[in-house]
Formats: sequence, structure tokens, C-alpha cells
Amino acid sequence: MRCPGQDTRFWKPDAIFEVKCPGCGQAIEFFKDESKRRCKHCGHEMLNPRMDFGCAAYCRFARECLGDPDRVTHKDDLLKSRVAVAMKSYFQKDFRRIGHATKVARYAERIARQTGADMAVVLSAAYLHDIGIKEAERKYNSTDARYQEEEGPPIARNILAGCGASQELIDEVADIVGHHHHPRAEETANFKAVYDADLITNLEEEETGETARGKEKISAIIDRAFLTESGRELARSILL
Repeated sequence: MRCPGQDTRFWKPDAIFEVKCPGCGQAIEFFKDESKRRCKHCGHEMLNPRMDFGCAAYCRFARECLGDPDRVTHKDDLLKSRVAVAMKSYFQKDFRRIGHATKVARYAERIARQTGADMAVVLSAAYLHDIGIKEAERKYNSTDARYQEEEGPPIARNILAGCGASQELIDEVADIVGHHHHPRAEETANFKAVYDADLITNLEEEETGETARGKEKISAIIDRAFLTESGRELARSILL
């Protein structure tokens, strides 16, 4: 099938190009909308190095277009995009919660880069950490943390499975979602990045309203409650 966004009438001269085959060194000709080609000389099959697979995060024809989705579905950036789109689809017009989850993901990414955490786990958990809140409201008429943590994991599992995540990643993200307000005595770097990012976002949101505490109290919270030094540094740069 042909992607509806790839109309040849608007192609530029560099839309057809050659790439050196990693198998035999001979030239392989690519059209820019081809996801992959097989070398005529050695038979090596390679993905189009200039193709932006980010469209697969939201396009319903991605699986047919790419042919072999396993090659790309486990790329961290693609999974991140798919989870972000799925989260937005789940919350629909609840822009406040979409904005909150997006901001937590942004901060979690910055913390994770400093702590060496697994970016795919961290970003998936950041986008989905509050995913149980709608069911908590529907069943209990409450947004209490314990209800979010109870309702969130099965929803997160369904979303991640639909995004093509591995079972190992699904299990870890569901575990983080299931206790994201209540850290255990020993926690992973992945959990800590999400926890600190959520705490920064919550404090930032609270400081803009009538519940503002003032910088002295915020400083004390940062010293006491955060789990990573990277989280504390980021919090101080944003909140103080």
C-alpha cells in the first residue's frame, strides 16, 4: 500500500537516491516512500535510512506500510510516541490531564538522562502514571491515589500491549503505575525518575494557585521528598 502522505507530484529531486549496501557495498536505489529494499547483488534487506518512521506512531496503516513492524516497534522513540498518542486518545478532551502527563514525561526524560534509567520504561510510565484516574472517578467518585494505583495497571497493560511493547516493559510500567505515589524502601532508577518528575509537576501546578506554599517550604520539600539528586536539581531550577 502507499502512504496517503507520499504524493509523487510534490517530490523533490532528492526523493530518489542511492545507499551503499552494508552487505556487499553495491548501491541500492531507494524511493523516499519505500520502507525497505533488498540488494539485487547480495540479497541483503535494509530499511530506508532516510525514512521518518515517526508516522507509524499514529497512522492506522503503519503495520501494512512497514511490512515488518518488529523492526521498528521496539525503537524507544517510536514506542514513546505511540504511548503518548494512546494516552491522549484515552483522556480525549481532558486537556488538563494530558498536559500534566506530558509535562511529567518531559521532566522524567531530563532526570533519566542524568541517572541512566531506561528511557522506554520511564517515558511509558510517565505518560501512563495517572491513567487510572478516570476509572477511580467513575467507580469511587474520587481521585484518591490508592484508587488511581488500583485502577491504573490493567489499563496501562492494555495500552502498552496495543503499542507493541514487550511483556517485560509492560510488567515494569504496570508496577510503577500501581504504586507511583508510594515508593518502596528499595526502588529502581526508572521508578525514581517518574516519581520525582511527577512531584515536580504537582508542586509546580500547586504553586500557581491558592495553595502556594512559598519558596522556603518548597525548598524543604525538595530536600526531604525527592528520590534523586537529578530530580532535586531540576526541581530547584524550576520551582525556586
